[in-house]
Amino acid sequence: MAVMKSDISTTSDEYRRNASAYRERIADLHRRRAAAMQGGPERARRLHKERKQLLPRERIAALIDPGSPFLEFSQLAGEGMHEGVPPGASIITGVGIVSGRPCMIIANDATVKGGTYYGITCKKHVRAQHFAWKHRLPCITLVQSGGANLPDQPGIFPDEGQFGSIFYNQIRMSGEGIPQIAIVHGPSTAGGAYMPALCDETVIVRNQGAMFLGGPQLVYAATKEEVGVEELGGGEMHSRVSGVTDHLAENDSHAIAITRDIVANLGDIPQQRWQVAEPRPPRFDPNDIYGLISADPRVPTNNRDIIARLVDDSSFHEFKPLYGDTLITGFARIMGFEIGIVCNNGVLFSESALKATHFIDLCCKRGIPLLFMADVTGFMVGREAEEGGISKHGAKMITAMASADVPKYTLIIGNSYGAGYMSMCGRPMKPNAMMMWPNGRSAIMGPDQAANTLAMVRDEVHKREGTTWTEEEREAYRAPVRQQFEDFANAYNFARNIWCDMVIDPLETRNVMALLLDLAGRLPPKETRVGVLRM
Repeated sequence: MAVMKSDISTTSDEYRRNASAYRERIADLHRRRAAAMQGGPERARRLHKERKQLLPRERIAALIDPGSPFLEFSQLAGEGMHEGVPPGASIITGVGIVSGRPCMIIANDATVKGGTYYGITCKKHVRAQHFAWKHRLPCITLVQSGGANLPDQPGIFPDEGQFGSIFYNQIRMSGEGIPQIAIVHGPSTAGGAYMPALCDETVIVRNQGAMFLGGPQLVYAATKEEVGVEELGGGEMHSRVSGVTDHLAENDSHAIAITRDIVANLGDIPQQRWQVAEPRPPRFDPNDIYGLISADPRVPTNNRDIIARLVDDSSFHEFKPLYGDTLITGFARIMGFEIGIVCNNGVLFSESALKATHFIDLCCKRGIPLLFMADVTGFMVGREAEEGGISKHGAKMITAMASADVPKYTLIIGNSYGAGYMSMCGRPMKPNAMMMWPNGRSAIMGPDQAANTLAMVRDEVHKREGTTWTEEEREAYRAPVRQQFEDFANAYNFARNIWCDMVIDPLETRNVMALLLDLAGRLPPKETRVGVLRM
């Protein structure tokens, strides 16, 4: 492979301004993460400790192997959506190593509204299950939940992808031999009781964990029967009488130790099928990325400089370097894993789309995973582009990308608008995982473009009705449209709605990709069957 070149001046005023602005973005990211990591209010956390319970993140830390990473998904889900609910939506999800085996860990956070489920909580839980299903990861659910948050019924109850889908996914994964394990750490009601009941093996904590379809108050209201928590659904009863649970633990730590033993006896751990080279750091400092990305999102980035700071040894075997040069395609390694990179470096033309189609096909035939680095305002428009078949060639690219049955990852490193978002493996195209850098933005179109388009529509209305408006009135009309699209396109709006899996610091990219690729490399290869390519 050829070593990439980069002639960036890290001493220029522009670089320093950009770097300073980006460090502010990173500080903002860490502030948001800190709010999610804290969990519920101090009073709720203190009550947990007074009851001799581990906090949810303490449970996860004790469950995973010492010193191993925890790759958290949807950490900022629900940010600002519900009063009193911090980022994270009352649940923690992510992949960790337990007894040497990668597992999906799903932990209710009872310090946040009793661990009850909002619509966004259901979406986060289901997203974690889908990732686990795709990668055949055992699911370990740390249960302490009051079930559904009743006022949010429309987001919880009736539809696919809501609470009922959690049960469906558990059942189907178990049927496919993907282990489902639960620890009942505290009182778990209704849906919170069904989740452990649907697992392959369930651990419950004595005099702390409890599970019942209706709690003592509901039982009394329905039947006038007076019954205590332990008698109705405690650990002793479920382990000795009902048989709903399989292991009785003395406390949180004991329950976690039992669960680690369960995972240790799940059989052989799938082996890595790819040849992973010795990781080599980039020759160019990844810290430079902060200064390479303009503080003004309208100023494009030379993304060759970005690639040079992400791939091993800054080595890149570029495919078709002289053709369709607004799209960069080529082979590299990230932390030793081979990968095919598709990276925007301008607007997509017909040549760019054809080049992408060819390259994606090569990766599929060679079984090489794909990383789509999105920074694109869309496809070229205009008469010349249409006569050149831009829609036909763009359709080829989208078909090849959607059909590709190699592991696919999307990283939005800048703008990602309209059909450009879709063609670069946006969320509807089901990448294995989708990440955004803090400066990443995505929408149907850019804020200025949207404001101008809608103002032009309004111009036509004025023309049709024989009226006029001043330039000041026109700008007053455009400003809120521009702001609306700015707010929508923001990476954190995507994160809070779980339209992406995580917002990451550019400096975390190599490690995150290594963890994701390691998981994908433990799956058997799949054959790609491509849809019709219009000639």
